[in-house]
Amino acid sequence: MAIVRPFRGLRPTSEMAGKVAAPPYDVLNAQEARALAHDNPYTFLRVNKAELEFDDTVDPYSEQVYQRAKDNLQQLRDQGVMIRDPRPSFYIYRLTMNNRRQTGLLALASVDEYNQGKIKKHEHTRPEKVIDRGNHMAYLEAQVGLVFTIFRYEVAIDAIFQKITAAPATSDFVAHDGVRHELWVVDDPGAVAAITGAFARIPELYIADGHHRSAAAAEICRRYREKHPNYTGEEPFNFFLNVLFPDRELYIMPYNRVVKDLNGMTLDQLLQKASAKFDIQPHPGEVNPQKPHQFGIYGGGKWYLLTAKPGVVDESSPTLSIDASVLADNFIAPLLGITNPKTDKRIDFVGGIRGTGELVRLVDSGQFALAFSLYPTSISQLLRVADAGDVMPPKSTWFEPKLRSGMVVNLLTD
Repeated sequence: MAIVRPFRGLRPTSEMAGKVAAPPYDVLNAQEARALAHDNPYTFLRVNKAELEFDDTVDPYSEQVYQRAKDNLQQLRDQGVMIRDPRPSFYIYRLTMNNRRQTGLLALASVDEYNQGKIKKHEHTRPEKVIDRGNHMAYLEAQVGLVFTIFRYEVAIDAIFQKITAAPATSDFVAHDGVRHELWVVDDPGAVAAITGAFARIPELYIADGHHRSAAAAEICRRYREKHPNYTGEEPFNFFLNVLFPDRELYIMPYNRVVKDLNGMTLDQLLQKASAKFDIQPHPGEVNPQKPHQFGIYGGGKWYLLTAKPGVVDESSPTLSIDASVLADNFIAPLLGITNPKTDKRIDFVGGIRGTGELVRLVDSGQFALAFSLYPTSISQLLRVADAGDVMPPKSTWFEPKLRSGMVVNLLTD
């Protein structure tokens, strides 16, 4: 069963939601965050990425940055920009991008279920990022970042969502990127009970995005339990912020690659070596692969369509059959010598939201020598990897649209 819990959320007033809600802390660098925040004193970036208020000589992981984040959150409360709901509530959060909607439940999930593996993961976490988000939560005494979580579609839950969203949203705004964000506050005891009961029949949940925030919440829970050995399990620190979406409404975009050199070969030599594993055909324009195990390559002003030859892909493996693995194992590692894409400075990654035109621009600018376009990973592939207890290949999922931080905050103490 999946435990979901209502809570007294701290959220922007309906009038201020559009000014407060901001992109997640980890999709912008400090310079980009400053540009977005420069004329908006209310943006949640000042809480979730407070280093934007300091110059680049200040360590973004320093106590003064965390303290500034805490002060900025308190200021939003003092000014009445953010208010706390009087009763424990669920929140229905809908995002609409390019006329495609995804509707989820914003609620607290159980840290114990996360630690027990009932909330399944598909990524390794980096200790320094977990420590950062843990320290951020500790200073603020609040969870401010949303974890993007998936459940397998259920008719009963869909019916509840439809009934609630038939009424006008509590908050409704269109962000600078054109994505519409709607939030419904659900505090009716009958509706709260119906949601709790419906999710209790869901056998497992899957983290799509937010592995570091989840791990940090588990670390904070551990710290609080050490300080309060008589905890009951009902305290807010035993839970963490999630938005739970049905699998059929979600959309993964391609996560493309660019590399800086051809490992001492000409492009013709490289493609000749690659032909042992791939059928290679020149292509008249940009390649957006139309099926799994197809890839586009751009270099020397030309596009090529690559298709993995029969027998190259291990379809029995949840992880090795994902195209990011197919490309890494049969081209990028053996031919280009890039064996650790997480640390090798010769490779970079381009979210599919930027399109294949961005690949052309990067190569034609001379910054990179070669670009790869990929077919997007499917939701079913991600769930299959998580069910197997495996880890997804690095940079293999790009979810759009992004959840906004500051929509609802969970305070860890009363």
